[in-house]
Amino acid sequence: MSFHRRSNHYYHRFRLMIPVISAVAAALLFLFALLSFLAPSPIDHNHHLYWSRRHSSFNIEPDDAIGAPLFRIPTNGGRLDRDLWISRNAEFFYGCSNASNKFPKAEVITHPNRYLMISTSGGLNQQRTGITDGVVAARILNATLVVPTLDQKSFWKDSSNFSEIFDVDWFISYLSKDVKIIKHLPGQGGKRKTLSPYRMRVPRKCNERCYIRRILPVLLKKHAVQLTKFDYRLANRLDTDYQKLRCRVNYHALRFTSPILSMGEKLVNRMRMRSNHYIALHLRFEPDMLAFSGCDYGGGEKERRELGAIRRRWKTLHMGNPNKARRQGRCPLTPGEVGLMLRALGYGSDIHIYVASGEVYGGEETLAPLKALFPNFHSKETIATREELEPFSSFSSRMAALDFFVCDESDLFVTNNNGNMAKILAGRRRYFGHKPTIRPNAKKLYRLFLNRSNMTWDDFAFRVRRFQRGFMGEPKEVRPGRGGFHENPSTCICDEPAAKVEKISGPGKDNAMVKRNVVTDEMSVDDEPEGPDMDDDEDQDEVQEKGMFNETSSDYETLNSEDPELDEILSD
Repeated sequence: MSFHRRSNHYYHRFRLMIPVISAVAAALLFLFALLSFLAPSPIDHNHHLYWSRRHSSFNIEPDDAIGAPLFRIPTNGGRLDRDLWISRNAEFFYGCSNASNKFPKAEVITHPNRYLMISTSGGLNQQRTGITDGVVAARILNATLVVPTLDQKSFWKDSSNFSEIFDVDWFISYLSKDVKIIKHLPGQGGKRKTLSPYRMRVPRKCNERCYIRRILPVLLKKHAVQLTKFDYRLANRLDTDYQKLRCRVNYHALRFTSPILSMGEKLVNRMRMRSNHYIALHLRFEPDMLAFSGCDYGGGEKERRELGAIRRRWKTLHMGNPNKARRQGRCPLTPGEVGLMLRALGYGSDIHIYVASGEVYGGEETLAPLKALFPNFHSKETIATREELEPFSSFSSRMAALDFFVCDESDLFVTNNNGNMAKILAGRRRYFGHKPTIRPNAKKLYRLFLNRSNMTWDDFAFRVRRFQRGFMGEPKEVRPGRGGFHENPSTCICDEPAAKVEKISGPGKDNAMVKRNVVTDEMSVDDEPEGPDMDDDEDQDEVQEKGMFNETSSDYETLNSEDPELDEILSD
């Protein structure tokens, strides 16, 4: 009896506890549902950055839930054994473009009744190469050069003439010992009839012999020759004195007009007011550029439809294998990938970035990862008023000139493609002291970006620094004579075997006295020890063994398009 009473007692107590247990279970279930709703969704590392402001060092914590490394991006750049704003061993090199004693003065070699006119092609920087090479062509032909005509009808549709972009009087005066230059063709005969130039086109990459054989006979007969679509019409390799003349034109004689210089200096000063150092980034992520590249950036059907519509505007542009293009390093990095590269190279979130770019594909959504990494994000439109930019805003070349000036004056220049602006600035920065210039090793970095979710930040940053060796604008990265001359003006860069002072003059560098020290050791691009390379594709060491280390080709050269408008857009 007592056993049954105890059993009934426990049974009744259990029945009384059932509502309590149910209430607790319901509460726990609700709490679990609430937490599930509020928890962040898994991150797709191929398209998003895992940004954590709580972790401002390189200490990477393991993810206990999945047992894999957690890719957390630090806010600072870490401690490196190098100065981020100075190229190693740059003090041992200097620009040297003075003519030799064997290079006669213009007044001695210029023949009467020989007038050369050139019509440039493309955007500002493509035209700059044409102007530079046109001066050399006139010297080869012992002719008087008429101030070059700028392209006003191409894709860029800029009505500016030479004197509205470049200081024409300075141009003529500075080169007076090398080439006789006049502003207009003279008249001839008693009635002062203006000469009518004979229009013709010279083959691409024509050397001295080519000009003498093809152009000189016509010049002797017609007295005035106009070379049309004058871009890349001079050989890469020339006699040393001609190469040095190229440098005198490009780095000293071509000076922007006072309005452009004045506005450019304002932009630079405003960047300097914000920070002691700044990075200039030529982002080159416009819709047209991406359409031409034929690359896939993970935007799915919407991206394929939008970029495909742009490609169809040019019958000569055909879609290739997008994955192959990225594997071969022929695609611009995304803004987020550029940001990751810079952070891995040691540049923290406090760095100020000036972006030279047109319309970015995807707009603010595409720029968001880069801005998250570098919130101090500027452009000429954000640091100047609309009224200040109004005299330039209707002219693409003048706007490009402002960006060119700010990029040239930057402490670090980063290019996301290898068009004319990138190549000319790279060469100019080498000439004026090897100021750091970063060109992404896109072939290697692409594979690294794909696999970054499987590694720690330390491992990722180590690999980025390793892959970027030879792509940082250091001295001797590119072998003399390799690559395009405007990108690698090796003939005009001397190393200093003894303490010496060189007087360098030019835009922004007039009468600067640059002291050089003694070279004691062999130049080294990077002293950081290498780890194992897990990549299967050909790497830079193999390329170097073949004698092509860092030899680059522009988008313009690799496209081989028969559409001139397409060439012009790509080239700048």
